[in-house]
Amino acid sequence: MKRSAALLLVALALLPRAALAHTEEGAAAGFLSGFSHPISGFDHIVAMVAVGLWGAQLGPPLLWLLPVTFPMMMAFGGMLGLAGMPLPGVEIGIALSAIVLGSMVAFSARPKVPVAMAIVAVFAIFHGHAHGSELAPGTSAVAYSLGFVVSTGCLHGIGILIGLVHKWPLGASALRGAGALVAGAGMFFLLRSAA
Repeated sequence: MKRSAALLLVALALLPRAALAHTEEGAAAGFLSGFSHPISGFDHIVAMVAVGLWGAQLGPPLLWLLPVTFPMMMAFGGMLGLAGMPLPGVEIGIALSAIVLGSMVAFSARPKVPVAMAIVAVFAIFHGHAHGSELAPGTSAVAYSLGFVVSTGCLHGIGILIGLVHKWPLGASALRGAGALVAGAGMFFLLRSAA
């Protein structure tokens, strides 16, 4: 476990800054750009997969509520970004999403349904704002938004599929370990955003 965490941190440290999902302003356009945005940066990937992992760990109804809540609130955050409304600390919010969501999985946290949904919703706004603020002028906001919502749903689905291993004792331990790795990656993103 310690060796895996150390290898992950070394790999993250070697990533170029451009590998974190935030393209130059105006570089995003259309459905394909929207779809590729969440999967083009490790910071988005780990947080969005963690939503699926946590939903699988919690089971129904959160198995479906979390992956539905996140894209809905992310679309709201995207609208804020598209409208040019500022949201302070977007990169910090994205880093914190990985830390908190990874910790929820690592500690098998079982909050009440509204609390779990609120945690996911708050972080989704930061992810959505990052996506929405990068739409190029003159491109279709609807197509771009649809792209990043569909991509996010795919990442949640991957997290759910992986998270189903929690049904077995060894799988439950591996899932908690994956949560710890997500939280560790979030710490790396937080330190990097402060640099």
